Amino acid sequence: MALIVVLSVFNGFDNLIRSLFNSFSPDLQITIVEGKTFEPGSEKFNKIRNLEGVVDFAEVLEDKALLRYNKKQTIATVKGVSENFEEITGVDSMIVAGNFQLSGKNEDYTIIGQGIAYFLNVNMNVNRNYQFPIATYVPRRTRQATMNPEQAINKKYIFPSGIFSIEQNYDSKYIIVPLSFARELFEYSNEVSAIEVKLANGANSKNIQAKIKKILGPEFNVKNRYEQNELFYKTMQSEKYVIFLILVFILVVASFNVIGSLTMLILEKKFDISTLRSLGTDLSVIKKVFLYEGCLISVIGAIIGLITGLFICWLQIKYKLIKLQGSGTFIIDAYPVSIEISDIIAVLFVVFLIGLIAAWYPIRYITKRFIVQSERL
Repeated sequence: MALIVVLSVFNGFDNLIRSLFNSFSPDLQITIVEGKTFEPGSEKFNKIRNLEGVVDFAEVLEDKALLRYNKKQTIATVKGVSENFEEITGVDSMIVAGNFQLSGKNEDYTIIGQGIAYFLNVNMNVNRNYQFPIATYVPRRTRQATMNPEQAINKKYIFPSGIFSIEQNYDSKYIIVPLSFARELFEYSNEVSAIEVKLANGANSKNIQAKIKKILGPEFNVKNRYEQNELFYKTMQSEKYVIFLILVFILVVASFNVIGSLTMLILEKKFDISTLRSLGTDLSVIKKVFLYEGCLISVIGAIIGLITGLFICWLQIKYKLIKLQGSGTFIIDAYPVSIEISDIIAVLFVVFLIGLIAAWYPIRYITKRFIVQSERL
């Protein structure tokens, strides 16, 4: 029961965080192997756009910059995106204040992460007419070294229009601006640092990824969502394995109850064992009697625990009985639960295996000792 409940809750958090990551990370991301930027206007990228399963792709240019808002400042990654960026990712669904707007009335706007908004003390409840612009500072790329700081630094202003909240690593790192603003800030003409590709629903991601790699050659990296957040996915998977092993260890300790129960049963039935042996009952038959009983204890306990665990998970999914503390600050108000068939199979296999070993041990050693003693008498 504990294994099913804990693993299902872990799956719930895992799926929740994955969905948040997927709202920012594209289906496929194309970057250059050497250098920071490249020009996407070649015939290769037109072939990618026309591939079956590719809906569209957005051009992205990002680099670090110093941000200043009123008297607060912080360093962030400025991510310039093309106009179709809203169709490529789901960042617009993660807006917690303001709205998703990057341009309007001949003026550029920015969407900032919640962490950046906290560092800069940006308040979207203030009337836009009374709002300060965010000043962005970056070293000039195209100017020669100079002692004049104003000539060495490129500076541009942009007003915030919304705040997004995805995950702390993203919220404290990114601000999203129009691609033209980023190119002007970082002094690029047509270059981009990445191409973010959106695939059609049900499209074979691995197959399309392989086709794009073949078109672009070894000069470019093509990463799927798992490869873009490889460290996160590996960490989540490792944490699940560790939790599973800890609970299995607790189950091993609990299995000593089975060993103790069978040991006491054998002690209680030692005279019956001697009688059966005197009547000519084979040793293997006597062992099977106790082995079957030990297995029945494990099987019945596993089935009851499985049913109870699934029932608890169903109650949490249906009625959200256990709430998160301070749920007003989270995007969910109760513990998420997701039941996976693979977890059920793994739990049943481990429980049956431990139960079999716990039943076999006392039968292998204790039964044999009593039988030998009774035959000597």
